[in-house]
Amino acid sequence: MEIKLLVDGGAMTPGPALSQKLGPMGINIGQVISKVNEATKEFKGLKVPVTLVVDPSTKEFEVRVSSPPVSGLLKKELGLEKGSGLQETEKVANASIEQIISIAKAKMPDLLCKDLKSAVKTVVGTAVSLGILIENKPAKEVEIEIDEGKYDKEISEEKTETPPEKLAKLKEYLENYKRELEKIKIKQEEESKEETPQEEKKEEQKEETNEEKK
Repeated sequence: MEIKLLVDGGAMTPGPALSQKLGPMGINIGQVISKVNEATKEFKGLKVPVTLVVDPSTKEFEVRVSSPPVSGLLKKELGLEKGSGLQETEKVANASIEQIISIAKAKMPDLLCKDLKSAVKTVVGTAVSLGILIENKPAKEVEIEIDEGKYDKEISEEKTETPPEKLAKLKEYLENYKRELEKIKIKQEEESKEETPQEEKKEEQKEETNEEKK
């Protein structure tokens, strides 16, 4: 018998749904929770798919853990609470290709990908939807570059460690990007405030003209 769950990594707690399924079998729920938390502790802060394989006759069970969704892994890797609500115009993080490869390797057993390069492209596709830059570029551009073979060396060597100096430069680029984005927003707000009185004046002139015609 299989029971599929979605739990908080390393922090599963008792719940009525689990009690209803395991209670009648006489299985110790405390032991189940303890084993699930031990098996998922490396995914703390993430939702993790878990399958319990239960033998009702012997009361024995096995915990099988699937890795969290790609979006969850990306957010954890990059310290994000959520993705961008405006993916095309506002980017929220700047990842290295090594970080993308690392996530692709972790997720590959769960992905229908023929090789690591395909898995990397899948992760990059999720980065697009979250509004994440990769190597200082929009993720869509990196998708094209992967097809062109630009990162074949890093992928074939399965590079997953980003040098600290590179991480620092990626962070600096993102901070500069956000500052420029904020300047643009402020300018747009100021222009909007300037346009509003002009529009009101035009409307008043139009009303005055209509009154004169009457």
